[in-house]
Amino acid sequence: MPGPAMPGASGAPLKILHVFRAPLGGLFRHVLDIARGQAERGHQVGIFCDATTGGTRADAVFRELSKTLALGITRVPMSRYPSLTDFRAQMAQIALRRRLAPDVVHCHGSKGGVYGRIPALFAGNRSYVAAYTPHGGSFNYKPGSTEHKIYMTVERLLEGATDMFLFESRFIASRFEAHIGHLPRTDHRVVLNGISEAEFEPIDHRDAAFDLLYLGELRSAKGVDTLIDALALLRRRDGLRPRILIVGSGPDEAELKAMTRARGIAEQCAFEPPGPIRGALAQARTMVIPSRAESLPYVILEAAAAAQPLISTDVGGISEIYGPQHRHRLIPPNDPAILAEAIAAMLARPEAERQAEAADLAAYVRQHFRLDVMIDGVIAAYRDALQARRSRKTGATAA
Repeated sequence: MPGPAMPGASGAPLKILHVFRAPLGGLFRHVLDIARGQAERGHQVGIFCDATTGGTRADAVFRELSKTLALGITRVPMSRYPSLTDFRAQMAQIALRRRLAPDVVHCHGSKGGVYGRIPALFAGNRSYVAAYTPHGGSFNYKPGSTEHKIYMTVERLLEGATDMFLFESRFIASRFEAHIGHLPRTDHRVVLNGISEAEFEPIDHRDAAFDLLYLGELRSAKGVDTLIDALALLRRRDGLRPRILIVGSGPDEAELKAMTRARGIAEQCAFEPPGPIRGALAQARTMVIPSRAESLPYVILEAAAAAQPLISTDVGGISEIYGPQHRHRLIPPNDPAILAEAIAAMLARPEAERQAEAADLAAYVRQHFRLDVMIDGVIAAYRDALQARRSRKTGATAA
């Protein structure tokens, strides 16, 4: 009678632990999508992340998700920057891994990559696979700075502890090559972020009260200050006063609100805390993303899928979302004049023309960024890595 299927075998259920820091933003969305999809496919899944971020929204998501994750949700305090908290979090992750005995430890983001891969660095004969999705992480953090050089040194050190690199965009794969000096020497592949079929339902703008929408974090890398300067330029130069809804939170919120007052456009701007994206999209006829740095942002994917007219800068992997037919529409970052021109041109276009362009981009996204393809691609990568690790162990034993 045959014994139980090995973890790497096709179709055999896997035990998967996802390790990351903050339950916020696109990285959190990515982990949630993969974890849910893996659980739906019969795998045992767990999460290890920070207990101090995410707020009530993350708490609610975890309460719902805990019903489907067989390996549970473990949260401990973690810090964004290196500190003594890291040691305690590292010890908690090691203890959890030993108790759960997962087949795969999938690390997300730079801090998750440290927590999940440092133990693997000292366990060459381990049976589990260490997978790593950098997202933007340290690769996007102040390139050229001393901090960035330190982070890249850590990435080089941990490369040998990584069985599988899973880049969510070609852009981040290229950043790895540029900053490390080569593509990963271990197994690696690009598995693009994907979104569900329900997210391709077009947004109804009949009750939209705003001309423009910004949705994202309120911090320097997102370029909201450039957007405010562009709106001030439109008002001063052209007499245009589009109303904008700014949805998000972050360390620069107070400074950005003060900037709208200083530029004389405060009455055009409404600030709201983060909430469901489709509700925000319905409130404005065009979304503007003026970012200085991105990876493969879900906010663009979701808006594009929903046929929301878009204005965006050409940073990170956004051009991958736009594809060859639409990437010429992207504009450079850090230029209020060019952004003002793009906004004025979009406002002047007939609604039917804007919607036709948005629908065409939605069709491209539907073809290339599918949730089921992403989930299955990640699982296939795990199985390949497990098979390779088992083969190495067998070879070492035979020798």
